[in-house]
Amino acid sequence: MQPDDRFVRQPKEFWANIRTVSQRVGYTVRPKRQSGVKCLTGPIKVPFPSEIRAAYESLNLTTAHLFHDGLKPTDLGLRVIEYFQFRADLLNDVVEPLLMNAEQARKLYERLLQKSKRRTAVPMNKQSGSMKNPAYLTGIVNLLIDANLGDLPCNYDPQTLTTITRNREPFRTLSRRVDGAFPGPMDPLAVWEIKEYYYTTTFGSRVADGVYETLLDGMELEELDRELKKGARQGDPQRSIQNLLIVDAHFTWWIKGRSYLCRLIDMLHMGYVDEVLFGREVVDRLPVIVRKWVKEYLRRT
Repeated sequence: MQPDDRFVRQPKEFWANIRTVSQRVGYTVRPKRQSGVKCLTGPIKVPFPSEIRAAYESLNLTTAHLFHDGLKPTDLGLRVIEYFQFRADLLNDVVEPLLMNAEQARKLYERLLQKSKRRTAVPMNKQSGSMKNPAYLTGIVNLLIDANLGDLPCNYDPQTLTTITRNREPFRTLSRRVDGAFPGPMDPLAVWEIKEYYYTTTFGSRVADGVYETLLDGMELEELDRELKKGARQGDPQRSIQNLLIVDAHFTWWIKGRSYLCRLIDMLHMGYVDEVLFGREVVDRLPVIVRKWVKEYLRRT
């Protein structure tokens, strides 16, 4: 999933309003309770102007920057409402059907494994007993990358921090170890993080931490980009690092964690991650991405 150009270069104030409204009004529609029927979370919500005004009034905040008298939107208000509609349509209509359960992921992984001419290492998940299986999404990602890289190097499980160098000296070192780096964690062209939670039955802190980890990586790479834009110096890295986030598990992300899906779309448009790939989207999109890595790698060498 690539960002929509309409919302990519919005100022921080825009996102402050998006977050404030989302938190106060809610991320999802709350369905009416029916006797004897378990109340499930509804679709992603598009707040009404009246709800936004009421939310801001409850926080003792003005809405003059969003609405004229009579709830007629200002230019900023129009962009805010347009984004909420875009985010809801994207998640409700596009992302939700892409998310897989464990059985669907297993079948996709095994199909790709049968077609693979080489074998990349695939770790086991962190479950136990009957749920202990290969990490299906990681395996899918590794197989797709391997099939499109040819003989170029790639580190599918870096055990070291990502470092960007200048004149053979450390220039920036990220705080976390990423799940994968091409061609490796030293001066990579791309890094990626994989968040698969097929056997998770609740939306726990581990899942939320995964979102914040991606935010941290994105903020550090944003700072790197700012530094590079100040003025090229001899030995500077040639370009910023492509930062990918790959997630799956229909129950965890859609049934239990739709608010965090909203935050992923927000982070994508804030520029903290270059692309977010949801579930089976990797089959079509990842080969295109990897072929671009190959071209850039060959251009540099």
